[in-house]
Amino acid sequence: MSAKSGNSLATVLVAAAIVAALYFGREVLLPMALAVLLSFVLAPPVKLLQRLYLPRFAAVTIVVLLAFGVIFGLGTLMFAQVTQLAGDLPRYQSNLAEKIQTLHGAATASGTLEQASQVLQSLQKELDRPKNGKPAPATPDGSAIPNRPIQVEVRQPDPGALQTLATLIAPLIHPLATTGIIIIFVVFILLQQQDLRNRLIRLAGSHDLQRTTLAMDDAGKRLSRLFLMQLALNAAFGLIIGIGLWAIGVPSAPLWGLLAMVLRFVPYIGAIVAAIFPLIVATAVDPGWSMMLMTAALFLVVEPLIGHVIEPMLYGHSSGLSPVAVVVSATFWTWLWGPIGLVLATPLTMCLVVLGRHVERLKFLEVLLGDRPALSPSESAYQRMLAGDPIEATEQAQSLLKDRTLTEYYEHILMGALRLAWADSERGRLDQQQTERIRNTVSELVEDLESHNDSRPAASDDGVPPGKLKQLEDIDPAEASPSPPINPVDGTVLCIPGLGLLDETVAMPLAQLLRREGISAEAKEAETLSISKLFGLELKDVALICLCYLEHATPAQLHYASRRLRRKAPGVSILVGIFNETGQTPESDPQQLPEGVEFLQGPLIAGVKRISEILSRPRAHLKPDQPLLAKAG
Repeated sequence: MSAKSGNSLATVLVAAAIVAALYFGREVLLPMALAVLLSFVLAPPVKLLQRLYLPRFAAVTIVVLLAFGVIFGLGTLMFAQVTQLAGDLPRYQSNLAEKIQTLHGAATASGTLEQASQVLQSLQKELDRPKNGKPAPATPDGSAIPNRPIQVEVRQPDPGALQTLATLIAPLIHPLATTGIIIIFVVFILLQQQDLRNRLIRLAGSHDLQRTTLAMDDAGKRLSRLFLMQLALNAAFGLIIGIGLWAIGVPSAPLWGLLAMVLRFVPYIGAIVAAIFPLIVATAVDPGWSMMLMTAALFLVVEPLIGHVIEPMLYGHSSGLSPVAVVVSATFWTWLWGPIGLVLATPLTMCLVVLGRHVERLKFLEVLLGDRPALSPSESAYQRMLAGDPIEATEQAQSLLKDRTLTEYYEHILMGALRLAWADSERGRLDQQQTERIRNTVSELVEDLESHNDSRPAASDDGVPPGKLKQLEDIDPAEASPSPPINPVDGTVLCIPGLGLLDETVAMPLAQLLRREGISAEAKEAETLSISKLFGLELKDVALICLCYLEHATPAQLHYASRRLRRKAPGVSILVGIFNETGQTPESDPQQLPEGVEFLQGPLIAGVKRISEILSRPRAHLKPDQPLLAKAG
């Protein structure tokens, strides 16, 4: 067995052991989890009281007593409301039966289902009829003795006082014990908060105390603030629902408000489940349908208002969990710990995500459960290129182009993906087929984005939008017609790849950006510099040739390619561009380029700007061996 497979097996065994411990130790771990979450909620009030110069023990005692007093008060209110509702339900039976009959009649209006039901009932009667057996024995006067069952009555002795007391106390022992454990854990966690933090720092890694301490403090503050705000929002939601149901006239409105507050901790489905019970009660109470419709409207208005308007304003768009993680965590914790696990699923999973965000060893938790994209936009684009999926690559580009320009997308997303491809190519991880797939995907992507119009203009380095506006901004509006041409040189710009297919993926977006600036441009194939292709290269009406490289190129490669182009096109401007991220390529020396060939290192937008400047210069009529341009410094 290899070391890698051994590590994988050990990981699986450790995960299985953790799940088994969570399941079989739920009697102890469930109160501990509740205590930890409550401590996150109660930590800010404790710190507030400490700032008022109260001792920590006194602050913890006051906060815990108030918190559990509120919890016990709400529990008592819920119990009273449930008791009252159970006593009132028989009064609503007639209304509910009438509505069921109405719906049943509407569903069987055609009579087909009703006839089928009658046939089934007749068959059931035949099956239930007793078989013919022996005749009943006759009495002395000749009449049959009826087969009557003998009545048997079992009587239990009256329970004693101790047995009655035990019967009353037995159901309360487990909840009271759990509550006591929770209170003890909450008190000790709040009192020993610093010590527990230090121990977690030790477990997370004490080699970098400064970073680990900041991460733990930040995680604790974020979780405390998040849980406290979530509790406040859910309480406000339950209060609004309770008041609204009371105004509508639904019985036991406080009960449904409390239930809505608790169930809203379950994302996505909590508010829906909370609405089911008051809807049923409203249907049973009201002879008509108006109360049920008003109850449904109340939930349909309040939940989107709080979930999609108020929550994003207070603490962001979401809880930081991916939708799949929410569903999986709810299923997992419900399986482990039952209904309480369903309520705790989201808070517990949020704790895991925050720990994974700040603790390097637990980074995988954020990747698996967090709502942040698993891949950056550049990595996602590169992955689609490797898969040869231009459709999804285009969809991603169109989504990103909603809040950025095409130039920004090409520069930050597409070029980032191409640099990842270049790095894999340098390491020998890309074969010819994969490279062709990348080239074809980029070709279709650029072609699909040809007609894209930016929602806002892109800003250049000096903050001025490129293109015609920059050329005409100083022109008096009265003299703007006819406007002078941007490019006084007639002709086309050829964007020629320097080495291979990856350089061709740079030439295509560069040519498109030039066309968007009003400059005629064309991207050539990767084999253009070969002897056969270069010999047949048409240079009529060509004003400039841009030799495109994705990343680093050796001085010999730059010198060889530029000399071949100079011999083929002695009277055409030539620009060698290496479009890398940093704009620095130590092994490429522009001093070794032929005379009249300019050199550029930098982003695509810098290439567009330099080409526009070169085309704006006055052209000179040169002899074949005379350089066209001075070498760029």
